[in-house]
Amino acid sequence: MKKKIMFASITVLILGLTTLGMADEGHKMVAPATGGIRAASKEEQMKVALSAAPAPIAQGASVMVYGEEGKLVEAKKGTNGFTCIPDISGLPTPDPICNDPAGTQWFNDMLSGAPKPTNTLPGISYMASGGWHFEKEGKVVMQDGHGVKKVQEPPHWMFLWPFDQKTTGLPQLPTNALGTYVMFEGTPYAHLMVYQNPKGIQ
Repeated sequence: MKKKIMFASITVLILGLTTLGMADEGHKMVAPATGGIRAASKEEQMKVALSAAPAPIAQGASVMVYGEEGKLVEAKKGTNGFTCIPDISGLPTPDPICNDPAGTQWFNDMLSGAPKPTNTLPGISYMASGGWHFEKEGKVVMQDGHGVKKVQEPPHWMFLWPFDQKTTGLPQLPTNALGTYVMFEGTPYAHLMVYQNPKGIQ
């Protein structure tokens, strides 16, 4: 990963996550929730949030935690442009995430229901503690609902830039043989998922 991406100045915090339940139906990945890790102490939320990223990035990252009424507030001001939060899905097992500025913009766009992401540089997102996705009829979908299966993911990172299954030859679901796939294939939010523990990335 390029140092200029790692240490770019952050332009947008993940404040869009405070209105998760208001996102457009086509882009709703997460449900509003105030229990679980979101109800934990500031210190515990910070610990979980920082577990998403490799140690060198976590050390300089900003941290947002859930405060009153489930709203995100800044708990630690960072120096390297990355922002970590303790949970994005509101499910029983938290899925902390840590994004660079372009990744933050990508997630803000998706969660606010924007037609397409507006980041002009590829975004990087780390989920070293794993995460969740929703599957229906053999595809990863962007929202929960009838007939949708919740699938827990292993540690991974994401390359948030347009990817196409047909031109890359990559699958649209993770496989045992290849832990890299195009998530949200066929949508403007298609991106590369890499099942590789970020903690092992140097």
